[in-house]
Amino acid sequence: MTQTNQVMKVVTFHGGVHPPEHKTESNRTPIRAAALPPFLILPLQQSIGNPAKPLVVVGERVLKGQQLASADGMVSAAIHAPTSGEIIAIGEHQVPHPSGLADLCITLKADGKDEWITKTLFDWRNAAPKAVRDYLREMGVVGLGGAVFPSHLKLNAQAIETLVINGAECEPYISCDDRIMRERASEIIAGILMVQQLLNAKQVKIGIEDNKPEAAAALRLAITANQSHAVAAIEVVLVPTLYPSGGAKQLIKLLCDIEVPGGVRSTDLGVQCFNVATIHSIYCALAHGEPVIRRVVTITGNVERPGNVEALIGTPLKYLLKEAGDKGSSGYIYGGPMMGFELPSLEVGLSKAGNCVIAKSPVDFPEKPREMPCIRCSKCAEACPAELQPMDLFWFAKSKNFGKAQERNLFDCIECGACAYVCPSNIRLVDYYRFAKSEIWAAEKTKHAADLARERFEFREFRAEREKQEKAERLAAKASQKLAQAVASDDPEDAIRAAKIKAAMARTASASESSASDVGVVATDADQAAQLAAEKKAKIAAAMARAAAKKVEAEAAVPVVRREEQAAAPAQNIPVSSLDKTDRTKEILDKRREERARIAAMSPEERSEWEATKQAEIAEAKAAAALRKAESVAPLEAPAPSLDEEKAAKIRAAMAKRDAEKARLAAMSPEEKAALAAERQARIEAAMAAKAAKAAKDE
Repeated sequence: MTQTNQVMKVVTFHGGVHPPEHKTESNRTPIRAAALPPFLILPLQQSIGNPAKPLVVVGERVLKGQQLASADGMVSAAIHAPTSGEIIAIGEHQVPHPSGLADLCITLKADGKDEWITKTLFDWRNAAPKAVRDYLREMGVVGLGGAVFPSHLKLNAQAIETLVINGAECEPYISCDDRIMRERASEIIAGILMVQQLLNAKQVKIGIEDNKPEAAAALRLAITANQSHAVAAIEVVLVPTLYPSGGAKQLIKLLCDIEVPGGVRSTDLGVQCFNVATIHSIYCALAHGEPVIRRVVTITGNVERPGNVEALIGTPLKYLLKEAGDKGSSGYIYGGPMMGFELPSLEVGLSKAGNCVIAKSPVDFPEKPREMPCIRCSKCAEACPAELQPMDLFWFAKSKNFGKAQERNLFDCIECGACAYVCPSNIRLVDYYRFAKSEIWAAEKTKHAADLARERFEFREFRAEREKQEKAERLAAKASQKLAQAVASDDPEDAIRAAKIKAAMARTASASESSASDVGVVATDADQAAQLAAEKKAKIAAAMARAAAKKVEAEAAVPVVRREEQAAAPAQNIPVSSLDKTDRTKEILDKRREERARIAAMSPEERSEWEATKQAEIAEAKAAAALRKAESVAPLEAPAPSLDEEKAAKIRAAMAKRDAEKARLAAMSPEEKAALAAERQARIEAAMAAKAAKAAKDE
């Protein structure tokens, strides 16, 4: 039915070490159930990704299997109540982590009833693939081999040729997977068939180290006993006992002879890998509707009864060590001796990543010797299964040159500890790599937060500008409506109002054109922007020159007379017809508009020539005015009488105000001047309309 060779020829991977196994202490007895503890401590961070979000409150009674916290996003997994009881706390509590820091946890007080919620089976065979993945996420299924990667994400792979089942369990002391394969082989095979169907995998290879013959035999027997035709694609392969053969890339190399390069996922090469304990949890979720609320954990080392226990997630580790008969150990390791870490306290709760707790003894775990300088012996490079240069990574991490460390493929390091195991200088290399990775992740997190803040600010600015534009459009529409009503009306007041509305609309249009022009300048390249800036500067200078020339001409046109002549000169009133004055004003305005239109239509070269001619005319006018002023002032003999101090102050203030107004007009852009001219024209038209209406009324 299936290929069941006792030992298959495999292609080994680079490097690796073979430390003392220490598995027989714990793998000789069956899995036993741990006693129900009085309370459970459930960290919300139980997977790679976002921590789960609490759904319960303090004082709430919950049932076994009830969801306590929901997954926060796709890279997250839910958490469920391992037993029935009452929520007594939701807050910071120490968690199993190398830092020893506290994190958000839910504390559940067990009531001893162990009362289940009503289970509802999920019809995964007839459900859409996404629905199955969402269901597994809500059931809290993550990788139980230690990585705790959400399993529903791994089921999203496409075009899988080979499904690899990791039963190697290469790290010393750990034997929980060994006992699961021996005692629950039929359930594992059923789970494998489920995952094979979900991934449409063509073949399945189960990799087991050759120091676990009982587990391999149990799985082969389960394959033979299974009635499904799909088991023909399942193959049990024994691989050499070499650490870290349980690494995903290393096992894929052993079973499929496929090298997974750095930065490439195995699914891109048609291979997906699952741990046997993870497969068993998928089976429990799909076949029995049970979330991940328990796991098998190895309790070994300096204890009286080493073995494997099935404990509820959240069980304080001190109870597990007490049941195993702790002999008063010097410390405790969470995980294996190669990739695990020293526990800060036994008050922490068992997490989904906890596959082993080792009670340390001075014989098996002597005090670590002092670190010595690196001698560049390259033994770490020879042992590295990822084919890295650990000594270079060590130097870059120690000097905080994280960029160089990334260039040397720091994140390809699986932190197996083989390099530190063979280092003659006793350098804790993996600790340096973990430090470098954490610093890089922290920097990326900070950068991401800064990018997010910048995006929020830009969106806020965009929203404010959009609201401003929408408001302007509403006001323009309202003004157009009022203008139409005023134009249609026969009331002279409406005519004045219509003129004012036209002027306001002209100012708004001019401002919009100016804004659009500014945006256009920003959008062009540097040369165009510089050219436009130069043209604008030239316009301002020309306007200031014209204003100065007009001022000189106005001063020269005022006749300077003696006091006697002022007294003798009779007052003359030249009657001017109002209609003639209006016609002249209109004619002047028309000429100005024509002149502005002619200037606007000029090319840059024509405009430069025109401005040069204008500058020459202004200079000539200045000279003539100065000459006239000198001739008119020269004959004066009697000094002008001094003015009253108060009157002089008023005159100076008026002159200063006039000069300021002239300077303001000279500094205006052509668009602002056009808007001002339009406003003045509107006022003139309004005054004319009012005068005409008054004249008609008098008649």
